[in-house]
Amino acid sequence: MAAVPVFEEYEPAPDCPCAGCRRHRRETALRPAVRAGGHPAAHGARRALVLFTAAGVALGGGAGAGGAATPAHPAGPAGPGRAKDDPDVSTPQGGAGPLHGRPHAGPTGGHVSVSSLRRSTRAEIINRAKRWVAAKVPYSMEKYWTDGYRQDCSGFVSMAWNLAGNEWTGSLDRFGTRLDRSELQPGDILLFHNPTDPNRGSHVTIFGGWTDYTHTSYTAYEQTRPHARRQATPMAYWDNSSRYVAYRYKGLSGGTPGNPGGPGTSAAYPGPSSFGPGANNRHVTRLGRMLVERGGKRFYRSGPGPRWGEADRRATQAFQRAQGWSGREADGLPGPDTWRLLVNGQGRDIRSGSGTATSTPPFPGRAYFRPGQSNKHVEQLGHRLVRRGFGDHYRSGPGPRWGEADRRNVEAFQRAQGWRGAAANGYPGPETWRRLFR
Repeated sequence: MAAVPVFEEYEPAPDCPCAGCRRHRRETALRPAVRAGGHPAAHGARRALVLFTAAGVALGGGAGAGGAATPAHPAGPAGPGRAKDDPDVSTPQGGAGPLHGRPHAGPTGGHVSVSSLRRSTRAEIINRAKRWVAAKVPYSMEKYWTDGYRQDCSGFVSMAWNLAGNEWTGSLDRFGTRLDRSELQPGDILLFHNPTDPNRGSHVTIFGGWTDYTHTSYTAYEQTRPHARRQATPMAYWDNSSRYVAYRYKGLSGGTPGNPGGPGTSAAYPGPSSFGPGANNRHVTRLGRMLVERGGKRFYRSGPGPRWGEADRRATQAFQRAQGWSGREADGLPGPDTWRLLVNGQGRDIRSGSGTATSTPPFPGRAYFRPGQSNKHVEQLGHRLVRRGFGDHYRSGPGPRWGEADRRNVEAFQRAQGWRGAAANGYPGPETWRRLFR
């Protein structure tokens, strides 16, 4: 893995009157002290600013004509091609500003050992990314979301990779193994760090899967203005495409989106004999659950289960047709390509069929979601939570009986909306239901 050049932060001259230096001094002076979680560089700059101000008062003026040569000024707040007084102008990379985040207790440089990292599956990485997308977390280089991660592109990846603290584009590579782009799988990242000027173009996205067989476009999860998003993106990005480098999280454990990991969840295609009339095995159950997560719930009146049925065939065929396949390629029997797309969370989701209701189903009432209750609404809620990326607490199911896993998943979704207290107690009300199904 190529070494990333060391970035030396620019320290503006205390007497420079330009807009860029004034803004830099003001923002640096307002950052929290080190003991309160602030950046060490900010503390030094604030101390230097205080000392310089005191010296200016004592001497009755600024630096004399014999001072050091004026250094190059940092870029002003507007940046090239942006309206000078409009900081909210939308750009593909997000707004200009400091990319350094809040320091953390982990290592600040050099090698990161795998043993020191939190283990995470590909499914968990993608599901965490989906939470911010679903909550439309606003972009900010200074603010922190309710889970403690900074609301910019590198904070987003720090959150998705479940890192111990907020990293930035100049340090994320230490937590990954460099890849060739052809090896990308969901949960990997594409990183561009500009060491000479980190504020100019530096960015990182999470790879969510190829959008087609040409591998020229992929589904990117990213944090950018105005908020977290998921969208088809040209490889590797709209700008500086050739300079993005692919990395895989060092703490990755087994499992992929649609394949939570664990015993008996190999990504290998089990063979055509596992599917079709008369088949009765765990692969059929797994196929059905993956199809439900990709929009095939309407084909199942119950289940999915281990016995192959017409619902499995119709849901498989709908997924195949969503990829643009026809004829024998869309016969409703999963082959290696169908299986690969489902297991890796790739390809297009099943589209809503004609005559299928797309509006939010009516809220059935709070009484259906209480301990001891068992009904179709609980199962409907559970499948929707999984589809929205809030199914981490399910060890099996979801099913019709209300349980603690349901409550904790609902609570996670409510907290992702920014709710607290009684509004995030894990029991769905009308507003929770509306947001979950919209």
